[in-house]
Amino acid sequence: MNLLVVASTNEEISPFADFLHSRSYPIEILISGVGMVSTAFALGKKLTEKKYDAIINVGIGGSFTKDLSLGSVVRVKSDALSEFGAEDDNNFLTIDQMGFGKSIFHENAKPFIQLPSVVQLEPVTGITVNKVHGSEPSIRDIMERLNPGLESMEGAACFYAARQFDMYSMQVRSISNYVEKRNRSNWQIDLAINNLNDWIKKFTIELFS
Repeated sequence: MNLLVVASTNEEISPFADFLHSRSYPIEILISGVGMVSTAFALGKKLTEKKYDAIINVGIGGSFTKDLSLGSVVRVKSDALSEFGAEDDNNFLTIDQMGFGKSIFHENAKPFIQLPSVVQLEPVTGITVNKVHGSEPSIRDIMERLNPGLESMEGAACFYAARQFDMYSMQVRSISNYVEKRNRSNWQIDLAINNLNDWIKKFTIELFS
């Protein structure tokens, strides 16, 4: 099983990269850059150069619910391009409703779902955004429309690429902040990164043991 682990930034994955350095697991890391456009481009280029069996997208994200504690590691089972569509006065039409494509993508994680490290993860739904939410009106609107559990800026692009190349896929994220009026002093980025990388190491050892 050849894995491509995709993260948007070096910071999110550097402890795992150090872990891999002296080991011979069939895993490569792709730093895609932040956002769905850079992620789609990086994956398109990488996946035409080499064949992989699965994409594992990892990173930090913001939770819409405080039922998840900061630092929690979760499994995003489906992810929506929440801004992909059109405004119709006060209503939003998805690209699906317009008949021009799909906006919701799902994992294809069959080889991994029985691993203890994966079983322990809370399953959530995600949205992939260009603009993270930081105002009460926009948060209320997206909760009413999609009721997501988590937001990121790359997840759906990874699911889409895996689907196009007929690959297995999974998305795992650690909660760095709650989606609320922007307040960086409440964020726990270091905790989220540490917990995420601890999980990836455990997952890798289980998968290849």
